[in-house]
Amino acid sequence: MVITRDIASQVIECANQLPAVTITGPRQSGKTTLCKQLFDQHPYVSLEDPGVRQFALDDPKRFLGGYPDGAILDEVQRAPDLLSYLQGIVDADAAPGRWILTGSQNLSLLSHVTQSLAGRTGIFHLLPLSRREAVRFPKTPETLEEALFTGGYPRIFDRQLDPSEWLGAYAATYLERDVRQVLNVGNTITFQRFLQLAAGRTGQKLSIGNLAGDCGVSPQTVRNWLSVLEAGYITFRLPPYFRNIKKRLTKTPKLYFYDTGLACWLLGIQTPDQLRLHPLRGAIFETWVVSEVVKQRVRHDPALMRGLYFYREKNVGEVDLVVESPQGVLLVEAKSGTTADPSMFTQPRRARRHFDKANIPCEIAVAYGGEDAYKASGGYLAPWHALDGLEDCAPIELAAK
Repeated sequence: MVITRDIASQVIECANQLPAVTITGPRQSGKTTLCKQLFDQHPYVSLEDPGVRQFALDDPKRFLGGYPDGAILDEVQRAPDLLSYLQGIVDADAAPGRWILTGSQNLSLLSHVTQSLAGRTGIFHLLPLSRREAVRFPKTPETLEEALFTGGYPRIFDRQLDPSEWLGAYAATYLERDVRQVLNVGNTITFQRFLQLAAGRTGQKLSIGNLAGDCGVSPQTVRNWLSVLEAGYITFRLPPYFRNIKKRLTKTPKLYFYDTGLACWLLGIQTPDQLRLHPLRGAIFETWVVSEVVKQRVRHDPALMRGLYFYREKNVGEVDLVVESPQGVLLVEAKSGTTADPSMFTQPRRARRHFDKANIPCEIAVAYGGEDAYKASGGYLAPWHALDGLEDCAPIELAAK
């Protein structure tokens, strides 16, 4: 079953204005399906095919000349030099929407795109399904634990697959293909241990030294491996909030996985019920909340992580997420508990004083593991399944204790 993805309308709008559209995202996030759905009149060419890729590498001009009206070039990072030749073709004929490019490696693809097609292509990120997208399938997880365990890769929903089996195969394929293409990983067992240890740190401040020590590798190796995970849209880092931009770049970030299902599989969680009492339940739920907000933001802003931070002050504590906009900030706290309680607002209310002193407009939202939405004095309580537009929670008063 093919569903409508949230970025579809923006992709179409871009294709009506620019000669090329570039869609990046993790493997199996639905890029090919989306392109074929939106551009069904374009020839489809996969550069994963060894014969096709070799032709493109050996004779890029002749290869591109075979598609005078344009085409969908899937996994274009496998033949990045094509983009230099494509620049000349686009400059000669800038008719909108001719070339649709996809890729599964963020950094390597985007460096070539920005060098060769700057000003000629729009760039979009297609991440695993948000909850808002997942419910468009006939059958979706009904409980929080099922949703965390399943994650958001479309094929699991489309074919009603067992999440553990599919995610296990996904992780193995990722190890065998993508990682070895980018880095010379000699000891896959050590790398698997690194993945598991990284999953155990989702939602936590990232210490390169501690992670390296636990893995038994050098800090530089950990940096390299994390760069590969980030380039493949497996993990991302959330910087701390400071009004001083330099501090944002130098202070310790937090580590998150884009997909909670993959994090659960790496942690050895085998059933949704295990999540009810799992020691990392809170961190996994926080990962769900932050990744849901990232997926919402990417619909409106192709700069993937712009305006997203966490907040930490010595005398105040931590707030899981700060969403910055021209109008002010939204403080988002993740609480995996299922019972609504005014105490859930304690931490963000403390942090709000900092923003009040700085004359920065500030709203508060708490995402929790319950089913109902509430409006409390000074903030909103949003259920786990309705995080799209946290500030729009239903105005039901939450009685103070």
